[in-house]
Amino acid sequence: MSTQEVSSKRSSGISIMGRLIGLVAPLMPIMVLAIVLGVLGFLCAIFLTILAALGIGDVAAQALGQPSLGGPFVADAGRLFAVIVAIAVARGFLHYGEQYCNHYIAFKMLALIRHKVFARLRLLAPAKLEGRDKGNLVSIITSDIELLEVFYAHTISPIAIAVLTSLGMVAFMAWVHPLAAVVALVAYLAVGLGIPLWNGRRGAQRSYRMRNALGDLNSFVLDSLYGLDETIQYGGGEVRARRMEERSREIAGMSGEMNRVVAGQLSVTSLFIQLFSWTMLFVMLAAFANGQATFAQVLVATVAMMSSFGPVTALSNLSSTLNATLAAGQRVLDLLDEEPEVREVHNALPLSGEGRASFEEAAALENVSFSYEGERVLEDYSLRMPRGRVVGIHGPSGSGKSTILKLLMRFWDADAGKVDVSGRDVRELNTSDLRSFESCVTQQTWLFRDTIANNIAVGKPGATREEVVEAAKKASLHEFVQTLPHGYDTNVGEMGDNMSGGEAQRIGLARAFLHNAPLLLLDEPTSNLDSLNEAIILKSLREQYAGEAVVLVSHRQSTMGLCDEVYEMHPAHHS
Repeated sequence: MSTQEVSSKRSSGISIMGRLIGLVAPLMPIMVLAIVLGVLGFLCAIFLTILAALGIGDVAAQALGQPSLGGPFVADAGRLFAVIVAIAVARGFLHYGEQYCNHYIAFKMLALIRHKVFARLRLLAPAKLEGRDKGNLVSIITSDIELLEVFYAHTISPIAIAVLTSLGMVAFMAWVHPLAAVVALVAYLAVGLGIPLWNGRRGAQRSYRMRNALGDLNSFVLDSLYGLDETIQYGGGEVRARRMEERSREIAGMSGEMNRVVAGQLSVTSLFIQLFSWTMLFVMLAAFANGQATFAQVLVATVAMMSSFGPVTALSNLSSTLNATLAAGQRVLDLLDEEPEVREVHNALPLSGEGRASFEEAAALENVSFSYEGERVLEDYSLRMPRGRVVGIHGPSGSGKSTILKLLMRFWDADAGKVDVSGRDVRELNTSDLRSFESCVTQQTWLFRDTIANNIAVGKPGATREEVVEAAKKASLHEFVQTLPHGYDTNVGEMGDNMSGGEAQRIGLARAFLHNAPLLLLDEPTSNLDSLNEAIILKSLREQYAGEAVVLVSHRQSTMGLCDEVYEMHPAHHS
């Protein structure tokens, strides 16, 4: 991705920070507490040295015959020492409290953001996630969200703490001497604001490119692992290893650039701290030489300047990690902003009262047109699926067979025309009712890394073992499961690696039998089965769904033999 492309897609850092901060609203009282504790903690650390300087300044004032800056408060050495000890102890407790509050907020926010991301993925699925780069999604869900911990634990409150502490120190400097307040204000603005803005512009685009490159590498690694057998079989290991090395070198180069940005920021910050510390000393010495300041004012102002850079230095150092954090935040927010292809319906009239025996036509397409990524798949197509009939759909790849099933399930909405289920437009049905009314078996059955029983029970959460076994029998799966050492408690492995294609397909059919919906949609349901198992399953389908509606997509003539009527499909078919 080019710099121009990245720049055009990336929001401003202030915009990203504003939106991320807006998510903290439910935890704002704890955030305020963290800021208060942080300000008090830094003031304690700063005034440890200032109080010591006030004591020394008081001694010097007495020797020079000048007025005391600290007054009676610092005149008693014992009392001053006790106050310094108390402040030192308080600093430890205050810092601990601030860190505890910040990390409590951070981990709560990570949980909240993960919940929001998964909820958005649920809305985007399946249309917007079909063909999506899964490795990049995994990268967003894991490393990008995890990186936001830096923002919530080490960015929001430090910014507020730096601002409030700096304002307090400027007020203190004004009490010491007006010139000291001016120098301090310029110093805090330069180190706490100027350097982070300068460094942010240098590293923003680099960080965004690097986060995207890491996501792409994650996808490449996952793809390589999934295709390991084919890579070994066809001798592609060296090629993939070389491509992985090239990607790793590219990321290493980006990381080097980021390290140089960080090193430059640290060097400039240190330079400015030294510059303003010496500036304070020379300004106050000039005032002392002109009789406009006492020795105590020179000493206290200089010591206060040197010891008060902690909050703004922390703010300046944030810019080195903030670029990566904001890049991760941009990717997370982009996902949260993505609009679903189809919006779910929740407040429509329910399907209750329209039970299995109450409809004559299970589903229908009326003059439906649909395009996918600019390619016309269906045009002015009509199809009726009456109750009590098995409707077959046959045709070449790309003719729109599977698209019809996805429109019936409302994974997509038609561009034109009407898709009815149980006599009602699918866009006017509650999504939960539509899912309950339909079962679908796809050619490629996804198996979760769980037991066979739990994979079948996906079709009916909370199903009893007896119900699971009965569904497995109808799918011609029971006898195979009985041969396994752990039976239904056998784990199918990652992506169903322990199951053959036919066994996985039968698990998918068992799910559909268990779901037992009035409308069954089958997309090549027996493509991975032998003739014997196909015959058994087709017989079960006929018995289980007698009097109900089945839509069957298949290229097998033997499978089409089950159908009461068969529709031939052609690309961009006109009914």
